[in-house]
Amino acid sequence: VQLQASGGGLVQAGGSLRLSCAFSGRTLTSYTMGWFRQAPGKEREFVASIVRTGRPIVYVDSVKGRFTISRDSASNTVYLQMNSLKPEDTADYYCAARPAKWSDASAAVDNQADYTYWGQGTQVTVSS
Repeated sequence: VQLQASGGGLVQAGGSLRLSCAFSGRTLTSYTMGWFRQAPGKEREFVASIVRTGRPIVYVDSVKGRFTISRDSASNTVYLQMNSLKPEDTADYYCAARPAKWSDASAAVDNQADYTYWGQGTQVTVSS
């Protein structure tokens, strides 16, 4: 499995970005996908996850109502639409994948250790 994240950039506060994660090597429909981020000097934190069926979707509280995770099996791509961006959203964003488990439908997959495959980061900078 290979993951390729893209779409980061510099944006003003209140603006939007859409991150993409291209998935290859296996069938996306068999994997639970997640987005994490790491701000300078901070630990990597969970942002959002989506199971193979598309539901449930889990978000960290700080992005609820602003970010939307989605997946497109036809293009083998996972997206993170980020609206109303804030300076505190500045970070390197990483997509991650793990083979889907039955338990993913009932418990949040929000721990880094839960994921097997990682893409390289894409940098998001939000100016005030």
